[in-house]
Amino acid sequence: MVNVVGVRFKNAGKIYYFDPGDFKIQQDTPVIVETARGIEYGQAVVGNQQVNESEIVFPLKKVLRLATPEDTTRVKQNEQKEKEAFDVCVEKINKHALEMKLIDVEYTFDGNKILFYFTADGRVDFRELVKDLAAIFRTRIELRQIGVRDEAKMLGGLGICGRKLCCASFLADFEPVSIKMAKEQSLSLNPTKISGICGRLMCCLKYEQDTYEELNSKTPKEGAIVATSEGKGVVISVGLLKGTLKVKLDKENQNVLQIFNLSDVKVLKDPGRIKEDLEKLKHIED
Repeated sequence: MVNVVGVRFKNAGKIYYFDPGDFKIQQDTPVIVETARGIEYGQAVVGNQQVNESEIVFPLKKVLRLATPEDTTRVKQNEQKEKEAFDVCVEKINKHALEMKLIDVEYTFDGNKILFYFTADGRVDFRELVKDLAAIFRTRIELRQIGVRDEAKMLGGLGICGRKLCCASFLADFEPVSIKMAKEQSLSLNPTKISGICGRLMCCLKYEQDTYEELNSKTPKEGAIVATSEGKGVVISVGLLKGTLKVKLDKENQNVLQIFNLSDVKVLKDPGRIKEDLEKLKHIED
């Protein structure tokens, strides 16, 4: 076990472990730490705790000290300079007629580097832009191209649910989201209904996926032949979350629709399940 503290540098950013040394650090304490980018100011969102070595990426950087009021003032000054640098960079982008969109600007705590985050449809030759920015700010300049999901995380906004974007409020990392998840959750496959403001599939499709996968594994597919208390029938539709099946019964040459609880039926034949199993087997063999 290793004694660590968890430090976050941005709202909803990833939590990184650091060696607290002899410091007893409480949650929400601002700290100064050593990172690969240099000296940084961060928030200890996780106080001193013991974690398994398997969760640590060695070598573990150290917490240099607890942040002082002067450090906090410096951070606020950097934030003001970031706004000014943003305007300057936009002006220079327009001057060089570059096909890129500036998203955010970040000063390192010690002011030794300025990072400019941008989006673009393809590669951008920004060498002249970097020269102009370096001449103005007289420090190291780094331009970093990001994706549309990162753009949404940085800019924030409201989702179609009316709440603040998950990526901008609490999601530390993006997880893969696929159209298969929408299909398994019986959602509309209309891109406008299952995509976030970034234009990609909504991150929240991932939240309940494990539950849907478990329920799908226990529930017969549409077209399955089942035995009920009223006789044999064919599954017409599935109420996955309710655990119900709408079954078409053949009674006296009349088709009768009736709803049954999943626990009250017995699956006799499920072509949809067989097809799904064969597809999985083929995928494994490939």
